[in-house]
Amino acid sequence: MPAPLLVGISGATGVVYGVEILRALKALGLPRHLILSEWGAQTLTIETDLAVDDLRALADTVYSNKDLAAAVSSGSYPTRGMVIAPCSIKTLSGIANSYTHNLMIRAADVTLKERRPLVLVVREAPLHKGHLELMVRAADLGAVILPPMPAFYNHPKTIDDIVRHTVGKALDQFGISHDISDRWKTG
Repeated sequence: MPAPLLVGISGATGVVYGVEILRALKALGLPRHLILSEWGAQTLTIETDLAVDDLRALADTVYSNKDLAAAVSSGSYPTRGMVIAPCSIKTLSGIANSYTHNLMIRAADVTLKERRPLVLVVREAPLHKGHLELMVRAADLGAVILPPMPAFYNHPKTIDDIVRHTVGKALDQFGISHDISDRWKTG
């Protein structure tokens, strides 16, 4: 079985991105592990009709964000990489500054030090220079900054179409084959 993809869900708005990544991985039959921050759980209840247990059911393994001794806190535990969707500025700041005070940031730090893909679906607007500098710093460390930017070449008809486009872009970063969203076509 392939190594799991680690999915982090922080407290930024846009929890649907993390939910849909977990659903896509499950539909593809791929292993998925979840770290849900305390504010991510709060945002889940604000932005969706899902309960935390519904979200946990989408993952094979769920870690407490407080458990700095979890398997994924060590580089010796193999993962396919990590995606944090949504990624709050607070989480981005912790990653960019190697301030590993919780499991989500520690796991992201481990992902970077092991040279595995780390994709950050940063959710904030507008951005000030400090936010941009944090993104540059994280990118310099090896993270992929993938804010959820809608595309219109695929003629989205629903919000779900727009969300799936970002989910597909995130999965592409891990080399995961999918048909979640329409791709650019010419002629």
